[in-house]
Amino acid sequence: MSLRPNPMNPLPPSFSDQTLRQLRRAWRKYGILWLGAVLVGLIAVLYAWLMDVGFGMFRSMQQSHFWLPLFITPAVGALCVWATRRYFPGSEGSGIPQVIATLEEDTSQRGESLLSLKILAGKIGVSFIGILGGFTIGREGPTVQVGAALMFNLRRLYPRASAALERRLILAGAAAGLSAAFNTPLAGIVFAIEELTRSFEHRASGVVITVIIFAGAVALGLNGNYTYFGTIQIDSTMTDMVALAVLVTGILTGVAGGMFGWLLLNTKRWIPARVQHLRSTRPIAFGALCGLLVAVIGVIAGGATFGSGYVEAKGVLEGQQQLSVFYPFLKMASMVSSYLPGIPGGIFAPSLSIGAGFGNLLHQVFSHTPLPMLIALAMVGYLAAVTQSPITAFVIVMEMINGHVLVISLMATALIASRVSRLFVPPLYDALSERYRVAASAALVNLEKTEVKQLGNESGK
Repeated sequence: MSLRPNPMNPLPPSFSDQTLRQLRRAWRKYGILWLGAVLVGLIAVLYAWLMDVGFGMFRSMQQSHFWLPLFITPAVGALCVWATRRYFPGSEGSGIPQVIATLEEDTSQRGESLLSLKILAGKIGVSFIGILGGFTIGREGPTVQVGAALMFNLRRLYPRASAALERRLILAGAAAGLSAAFNTPLAGIVFAIEELTRSFEHRASGVVITVIIFAGAVALGLNGNYTYFGTIQIDSTMTDMVALAVLVTGILTGVAGGMFGWLLLNTKRWIPARVQHLRSTRPIAFGALCGLLVAVIGVIAGGATFGSGYVEAKGVLEGQQQLSVFYPFLKMASMVSSYLPGIPGGIFAPSLSIGAGFGNLLHQVFSHTPLPMLIALAMVGYLAAVTQSPITAFVIVMEMINGHVLVISLMATALIASRVSRLFVPPLYDALSERYRVAASAALVNLEKTEVKQLGNESGK
C-alpha cells in the first residue's frame, strides 16, 4: 500500500516525524539551556541597570540634602523588612545560602519555596527599594539566586524533570548569574565548584559552561567588553616589600573578614538583650532602627558608606578619589547594619569596597608599594576572608582588574586571609544555609505532626 503525500506537508511522513523528533530532542538538550542562559544574561543586565538608577536617585537626593537619609533610610528599612517577611520570605540576604541549601537535598521542595518566580521578583524589587534608601547592599550575590531561580523554573519545559536535572539547572543558573554580574566567566565556573557544590560532576560541567557562555555573551552584547574595575597598571618591577605586604594584607583582611562573619553568626553574643527582643518581636521596627544606624554612619562618613561601594572602590583604584582611613571600618559597620534586618542584598560588592579601603589604609605603611596593587590584594583578601572561598575570590578579582601580573600575589593573599578567617568562624554561606535546612526540617516535622493529629481526630470520630 503506497502512502499518498499530504498536500499540506510535502515531506514524506517518515522523514517529517523523524525530523520533528530530532528537533524536540535538540530543544530539550540545547534549546532550553540556551533560552535560560539568554534570559539570565538579560535579567542580570536589567538588574544592574535598575540598581544603578536606584542608587543614582538616592545619591542625588543625599548630596542635595545631607540630612534626608536620617528620615528616608529608616522608613525604607521598615518597608523592606515588611515586604520581605509578608510577601517574599526566602528572598532575604544575598541569596547564595538559599541556593546552597536547595542544592544539598530535596531540590524540588526547597526550590519551590526558595527559588520560585515570586522570590525572583521579590529579590529584585525589594533590593531596588533598599538601594533607594542607601543601604549597603550589592546586586551580585542576589543575581546568583535570581539566575538559579530562573533556570530552576525552566524544568517545567522538560517532559520528565529529575532531581539530577534540577540540580544541574540550579547550578548553571547560579554560576551564570555571578558570571554575568561581574563579567567574570571563569569565576562563575570556579564559584560553582568551590562554593556551591564542592565537587563538579562531568554532566553538570557542560551545562554550567554552556549557560555561562550564552549569558556572558548577552551581557557583553548589551554592556560591551569591559572589566568590572577597569585595568590596573602595575609596574613589572616589584618592590622588595611585596612578600611582606602580601603577608600583612592577608592577616589584616583575614581578621577583619573573620570578625564580620562572627558578627553575623553570633548576634546573641554582642547585640544587647533589649535590641534582641525588638528584633524577634518587632522586626519592622528593628529594620527601621538598622536603617537609622546606616543613615547616621553615612552622614558621619560624608555619604561614602551608602550603597554597594562600587563607586568608591573604582575611584580609589583609579586614583580619582581619596578615602578616609576610617572608611573600611565605617563601611563594615554599615554592611552589618544592612544585613541584620534581612533585607535582600548581597555582600560581594561591599566586601570589595571594604577591601579597597584596607588597601588604602595599608598604603600608609607600605608607601613604596603601588597603591593599586595594595588595593587589589586587600580586595581579594577581604572577599576570601568573608566567603572562605579563596580560589573564587582570587579569580573574581583577577578578572575584574585584568590583574594577571599579580596572579601569585593574589593567590597567596586569598589563601592566607581565608585560613585566618577560619580561626574565627566557619564558612559564612554554609553556616547561613544551615539555617534554611533546619527551618525546612522543622517545617516538615510540624507538617507530619499536624497530619498525625488529623488522622487521630478522624479515627476518633
